[in-house]
Amino acid sequence: MIWRFRSSAQWREMPSEFGPWPTVYGRFRVWRDAGVFSAFLEGMIVEAARRGQTDLSLVSVDSTTARAQHDAAGMCIGKEVLDALEEAAADQERARQKGAARQNRTDRREATPPTGKNGGTSDDGTSSV
Repeated sequence: MIWRFRSSAQWREMPSEFGPWPTVYGRFRVWRDAGVFSAFLEGMIVEAARRGQTDLSLVSVDSTTARAQHDAAGMCIGKEVLDALEEAAADQERARQKGAARQNRTDRREATPPTGKNGGTSDDGTSSV
């Protein structure tokens, strides 16, 4: 199963060393329907939050981003975990904004044209650049 998701290949393209693809796919469906993957992912998130190592960019299993209240998605977590996740999200947003502000300052300095009447020279003819 891990090979399949790492490679983004179809189930039928799975190497024979992993066994017949219908068997692997059948096992995947049983585990998916039993909630094994959801429980594993939630457990990983809770443990990372408890350790203060939450990186919300790694929470998503695929590239789809959905914004909804936690309860709307059926996610039930304790207040401590929710507080840790919200703090991690706020820290990431502050870091992102700080990086964007730093980039804007750099861009403005590089785009500032030379001043003076003669395109960068002062009245006495010396260059100001």
